[in-house]
Amino acid sequence: MTQDSNKDRVVIFDTTLRDGEQSPGATMTHAEKLEIAELLDEMGVDIIEAGFPIASEGDFKAVSEIAQRSKNSVICGLARANFGDIDRCWDAVKHANKPRIHTFIGTSPLHRAIPNLDMDQMAEKIHETVSHARNLCENVQWSPMDATRTEPDYLCRVVEIAIKAGATTINIPDTVGYTAPAESADLIRMLLDRVPGADGIIFATHCHNDLGMATANALAAVAGGARQIECTINGLGERAGNTALEEVVMALKVRGDIMPFYTNIDTTKIMNISRRVSTVSGFPVQFNKAIVGKNAFAHESGIHQDGMLKNAETFEIMRPSDVGLADTNLVMGKHSGRAALRSKLQDLGYQLADNQLKDVFVRFKELADRKKEIYDEDLIALMQTGEDAENDHIVLTSLQVVCGTQGPQSAEMSLTIGGEKASIKATGDGPVDATFNAIKALYAHSARLQLYQVNAVTEGTDAQATVTVRMDQDGNVATGQSSDTDTVVASAKAYINALNRLYVRRARVGENKREVNWKDHN
Repeated sequence: MTQDSNKDRVVIFDTTLRDGEQSPGATMTHAEKLEIAELLDEMGVDIIEAGFPIASEGDFKAVSEIAQRSKNSVICGLARANFGDIDRCWDAVKHANKPRIHTFIGTSPLHRAIPNLDMDQMAEKIHETVSHARNLCENVQWSPMDATRTEPDYLCRVVEIAIKAGATTINIPDTVGYTAPAESADLIRMLLDRVPGADGIIFATHCHNDLGMATANALAAVAGGARQIECTINGLGERAGNTALEEVVMALKVRGDIMPFYTNIDTTKIMNISRRVSTVSGFPVQFNKAIVGKNAFAHESGIHQDGMLKNAETFEIMRPSDVGLADTNLVMGKHSGRAALRSKLQDLGYQLADNQLKDVFVRFKELADRKKEIYDEDLIALMQTGEDAENDHIVLTSLQVVCGTQGPQSAEMSLTIGGEKASIKATGDGPVDATFNAIKALYAHSARLQLYQVNAVTEGTDAQATVTVRMDQDGNVATGQSSDTDTVVASAKAYINALNRLYVRRARVGENKREVNWKDHN
């Protein structure tokens, strides 16, 4: 990629597979992690934080396999400030073409109190652990967790210690989303000015969105001298999420006039990976989300539509094609063939292998038999809920609901559970309640329904409904999603999808004999 000589490069560090996966209910399967890592690698992400190897055997295996498969990206693992974490991290990433160890410790007064270390003791611990990481790996990143609430003098002191111990990247996390843009820029400037040896180090920014300023804070940090942004696809992350990769990348691309920086991201791949992350995480993208939301390039106002017809630049500061969308509009229906479907899905940002297209085409034809016209939103919903259920523990086999104006509604259902078919008839206060009661009767569980949400995908009486279900079982949260022209069927599938995710998580923990209690390593 040729860039203007007067522009500085900003390194993109994606932590979707680590920090993003910490979102309640966003746990991904092993195969899903490998797929997302491959997409990140292909789109030009510089560093992929693939996971927290010490957290579980599953995390270790995922990081290790991603490290071995990666072609271009640096593969990074996270480790707390102790030798056991760091050794485990190195074991996971060492086979990567370009491995990195990322170790951290909380340096603010609140976080120093957790391990009960005074300033001197913590400083010594930082020196020992960063030195140990550097002895294993030439590429070491160090983070003072809750840096934005750490005393400036002490922050300068520990950053200097980490640099002298061998850290090649210093990441400054706004762990709780507390800071504001001006502070974010000033903090980086202060460290560059005051810390000896800072000139030869890459400073990074890691922002959370608790006050809605993650993107602004990240860009301000770059203006202050940071040259690495830590971010996630769709802003996925704990609490209110992280800096969104698509937002900072497109902001730098569109506003290069005032921000003379560039990234190596292939922005035409943004929509594809955004939708895939949404699907595997179970976290839908809000309609008005910047860059990747359903309405990001939609215009309904008459004035806006008139302006768009005359000149798209009147109301669009970037082209849909910049992020992987096409302007063409093929009308899809039951007579459409595979080639048309492939072309349309490519326009929507999806790249499918032949075997994937075959599966999607079957489901597309089934939908076309129920709907006269298939809209873009229908295809997106089809892709988002089109995961192959062949290996699911619970599969919906049949459902028949009877509704009346008086008395309880009933649901007659058959499920295949662990390969065995079971049927039952249940009643409830409405068709959805009856359906959920039938599932609970066939598959006993203690999960509590936290969220039940229905959105119409398109207009009309034959519109698909997208149903989102969030469930909590003993502190484990899982989100399920499904779409169907029948809202009750979509509800059943979404509920079952959430249960399957909880089942996978329990099975993974049960098989993991090396599961680590975090307190054991503090």
